[in-house]
Amino acid sequence: MRQPQVMNLETIDRVGVVGAGTMGSGIAQVAATHGYDVVVRDIEAEFVERGLETIEDSLGRLGEKGALPDDPDSIRDRIEGTTDLETLADCDIVVEAAVENLEIKKDVFADLDEITGDEAVLATNTSTLSITSIAAATDRPEQVVGLHYMNPVPIMEGVEIVVGEKTDAEVVSLAHEFAEDMGKTTWEADDKPGFVTNRILMPWINEGIRAYDEGVASREDIDAGMELGTNVPMGPLTLADHIGLDVCLHASETLFEELGDRYKPAYLLKRKVEADELGKKTGNGFYEYD
Repeated sequence: MRQPQVMNLETIDRVGVVGAGTMGSGIAQVAATHGYDVVVRDIEAEFVERGLETIEDSLGRLGEKGALPDDPDSIRDRIEGTTDLETLADCDIVVEAAVENLEIKKDVFADLDEITGDEAVLATNTSTLSITSIAAATDRPEQVVGLHYMNPVPIMEGVEIVVGEKTDAEVVSLAHEFAEDMGKTTWEADDKPGFVTNRILMPWINEGIRAYDEGVASREDIDAGMELGTNVPMGPLTLADHIGLDVCLHASETLFEELGDRYKPAYLLKRKVEADELGKKTGNGFYEYD
């Protein structure tokens, strides 16, 4: 096993992002906004183009509000799209935001381990999967860390730093510094199922869904009760729609398998996903969207 040769924040210039979907495009946008050169890779050209269009739209809206440190075109020019993983070879840090599937992520990390430099840090945006298992696919588990951004990345302030069994302390410190340099606030979690956020969030969402399914209250009153009663910005049903009901179901099933009955997915959540009512991204979930 190679000895960790970890760079510091000052030497990070080029950031790789694997996955151009909602999370990947958001991570790329925020990194470029804060001055990093970014390479976004996905497996199909149409996925890359869609991700870049999402970034352009988001930058345009933020630019109109005066919420950017630079003009949108200059930020966009710092982002390169590709379908070739080899393009990430000279990246100083790579953040993987691919589909939430352990075997796929392990394959990606094994490939990244081969093509990136010895000092490169490899991070995963997984929300539930084991950092230690993902890191085991590489010869540099000390340089693998969890960087769990919240959705939507350009808006949400928080990033969860997840420490794998072999993650080096310097890599953990660098992960905090890197996220904070992008204007985020960080907290740290051990590599336990669900980490902090989803371990607590998924039972809350599922209980909101069960309350609605069992007729405790209307969807609007369930959300209003939680927003006004606990001072959260979104109730559980609205939040589930924004996250994506398929994402919520997958996270719940993973936690159910690891931690038992208290994480069992709500029946109505399964039914919605089977009906392809996934929330805001499909136009309907617990609510309807334009």
